[in-house]
Amino acid sequence: MENLIDIKGVTHAYKTKAGPFPVLRDLNIAIPQHSFCAVVGPSGCGKSTLTRLIAGLMFPDQGEVWLHGELVKSPRKTVGMAFQNPVLLEWRTILQNVILPLEIVAPSMPKAQKEARAKELLALVGLEGFENKRPSELSGGMRQRASLCRALVHKPDIIILDEPFGALDAFTREDLWQTMHQLRAKEPFTALLITHDLRESVYLGDQVVVLSGRPATTQYVMQVDVPGPRPLEMLYEPETVERLAVLRREIQIAQGRAVA
Repeated sequence: MENLIDIKGVTHAYKTKAGPFPVLRDLNIAIPQHSFCAVVGPSGCGKSTLTRLIAGLMFPDQGEVWLHGELVKSPRKTVGMAFQNPVLLEWRTILQNVILPLEIVAPSMPKAQKEARAKELLALVGLEGFENKRPSELSGGMRQRASLCRALVHKPDIIILDEPFGALDAFTREDLWQTMHQLRAKEPFTALLITHDLRESVYLGDQVVVLSGRPATTQYVMQVDVPGPRPLEMLYEPETVERLAVLRREIQIAQGRAVA
């Protein structure tokens, strides 16, 4: 299977008054097309820096980031992003919020076509009938569903999810995990998920990448060979419990709290 994303030997440091602040060191990650990669690691290890490098919002000091066989040298319009805070615009309706990326990347697309595409996605995530509501009229989980639709509306090469479910209650979070599998079944996409939730990483990911402590490198890669959509009961199966134990051990190693 072709790799949609290839991160090859990426090293990066931030410039500070005290000198270089190393964040990533010789990082290597390969993400096949239409797969879901979850990235976990200690707090502050450079996970969000990784998302900016893939989106072309910043560039590595050393190494290369490839997207669809092209070296990333500038911001990519074909990347969708969703964050912990949905950042929906209150002065726009939910429908208008979702079509916003199309206004930027496909300005010549007829308005009716943009709205039809947005309504299709909103229906897929259970928000049919809420198109004309304002963000403040929706619950946190509903706003996050709208944010996911906005990230996918322009059919990006990859969707970057930076802890999008972290601020939600457990029941809403699990409901959105299932929604992600439903979206993947009907709208195949490639995803990179940044998360601190190991259960989330195993339930959603086809592979889970554990980053080491800063400066982060690829410490461990786990393949989760479970076809989707996955039932929530999977989280309680012996194989999942074993995977979670391995990941917890790797996180402890990354935090320096266990011996490799």
